Amino acid sequence: MQSKVQSLSRLDLPLQKIVLVLARVLLGLLFFTQLWWKVPPSFGCPPDFSFTTADASGNLRRTSGLCDWIGVESVWSTRPHPILVADMKSVGGPQLSVDIGLLSRGNGLFIDNVVKPNIRLFGFFIWGMEAFIFVTLFFGIFTRLGALVAIFQSLQLWVGLAGIGTPNEWEWSYNWMPVLALLIFAFAPVIVFSIDSLIRPRLKPSAERGNIVSQVLSWLM
Repeated sequence: MQSKVQSLSRLDLPLQKIVLVLARVLLGLLFFTQLWWKVPPSFGCPPDFSFTTADASGNLRRTSGLCDWIGVESVWSTRPHPILVADMKSVGGPQLSVDIGLLSRGNGLFIDNVVKPNIRLFGFFIWGMEAFIFVTLFFGIFTRLGALVAIFQSLQLWVGLAGIGTPNEWEWSYNWMPVLALLIFAFAPVIVFSIDSLIRPRLKPSAERGNIVSQVLSWLM
């Protein structure tokens, strides 16, 4: 029995490595799949770059591409924004949730006053950022830097879209994205099957001698 337990224990490290590689690659692929509905220079927007708005009844008047989802975030920033919703009404209990309305309104102000007036510029920035996340995570080059960018991008999407009740959108898709990115950020140095794992040993001697450039590069991998 003890030998069987020890044999299973020897599988722990390979299993952990496989799971971390899968997490890195799949998060990279997630961002890859989101590149193609907002390709520059139009970013999938209408010719006049009109944004999704709401009519007098509160119904969304949707456009397309990046202008659609930026408009959705703007509209929903003015409404209640519960997340982590647990509806227990079916058993006579309350609906539990956390309201992030303040964060959502701040996000809406940024979108309305900075992003929307400069959509032709911000569109390139958003697309380039998500392309960067894909390349770094999928190929495992500067993995920690890519994960850090993914954390900030995921948090912005979480604040803007999680828990809003948009059709075909599941809150937990947005809840888990920053958590997964944070996991990759924390464990980046031990994730194998990456370009980083080939470069990092070559930087180690100079980093240990105090070379700042090597130390910074090593930390970003």
